[in-house]
Amino acid sequence: MKINLKRFKSLFCLFAAVSMSTVTMAQSASFESDLKKITDKYDAVGLAIVVVKNGKPVYEKAFGYKDLETKAPLTTNDLFRIASISKSFSSTAIMQLVEQGKVSLDDDISDLAGFKIRNPKFPDTKITLEMMLSHRSSLNDNNGYFTFDVLDTTKNKEWEKSYNSYEPGTDYEYCNLNFNIIGAVLERLTEVRFDNYIKRQILNPLNLDAGYCVDSLDQSRFAKLYDKIDGEYDEQSAAYYPRSEEIRNYKMGVSTPVFSPTGGMKISAHDLGKYMQMNMNYGKLGKKRIISKASSQRMQKGLSPKENYGLALLETYQLIPGEHMIGHTGSAYGLYSNMFFEPKKKFGFVVITNGCIPTIDRNEDIVMSKEVINLLYQDFIKKR
Repeated sequence: MKINLKRFKSLFCLFAAVSMSTVTMAQSASFESDLKKITDKYDAVGLAIVVVKNGKPVYEKAFGYKDLETKAPLTTNDLFRIASISKSFSSTAIMQLVEQGKVSLDDDISDLAGFKIRNPKFPDTKITLEMMLSHRSSLNDNNGYFTFDVLDTTKNKEWEKSYNSYEPGTDYEYCNLNFNIIGAVLERLTEVRFDNYIKRQILNPLNLDAGYCVDSLDQSRFAKLYDKIDGEYDEQSAAYYPRSEEIRNYKMGVSTPVFSPTGGMKISAHDLGKYMQMNMNYGKLGKKRIISKASSQRMQKGLSPKENYGLALLETYQLIPGEHMIGHTGSAYGLYSNMFFEPKKKFGFVVITNGCIPTIDRNEDIVMSKEVINLLYQDFIKKR
């Protein structure tokens, strides 16, 4: 469904009621006026924000629309498919198993996945679990990543195209296939379906109302996602396609991409803010510890000099000048999600839009998201 956003000139005059700001009304009005200039410039459909300072949420608010057709306002409790930020949930689950001694980051991924994963140009170099988690496996997405058949020599004549020309562990290329395989490994190690394992071991303990399985969630809370095509917004309903039939015929360790461990988490900005706090506190939220401090720090430590990518979390100095930030982005179906934090200074930001003009800067960052985060930093962290 295509909708012309010009009909909604007053889009960001619609503000959600939820707010935990500790600033004065005048300060808030000034900030929101500046924010509106950014969202207007990039024709944003909706925007959900959470700001954490000194380890606690200080501002939480949503602007714009959850549904352009009905003009339903967006809230911070609406669910988004957050795309690649989802990868860190899989990594967290793997680190739990590492702590339990059920797996090692140095294990051969072929043994864990149950099928051969070896770069044909370097057949004697094993691809480790850590290489998969840090995108140093030498795998790529050239053949796609929705089925493991892309690596099957008997089913895919072009299987070699899924491997890069460099030796595993020596270079970096971001690869979604890595994390769909990680999801399958998780199932083989635990004998629990991927979405259920994440629910039991991470979401429930942190009291997060989220998940990978569409049918397990309140679909009335889904924020519709919009991609801008030929100047108009087109709803991307495939983002929440339930794939119920595939799930009924599910085969553990094989069907895992149905849930998209690489990008299929559905969660609200509010709950993603809580998840960010857990990472900011090195594995702990309140009194509940999910993983050890050492495991959390391992996830946050960049292993690839090219990208400073750790285990599904990356380090960056490019987002906010002068600040060392850790986190991840997500982009799919017109959505752009951001979760970045500074664990030592205890501040962080969740910024999610369900549609905007996707202008990209030289660092391949979405400009609107970057401008919003820097505005939040100036108004909530640096000035106060």
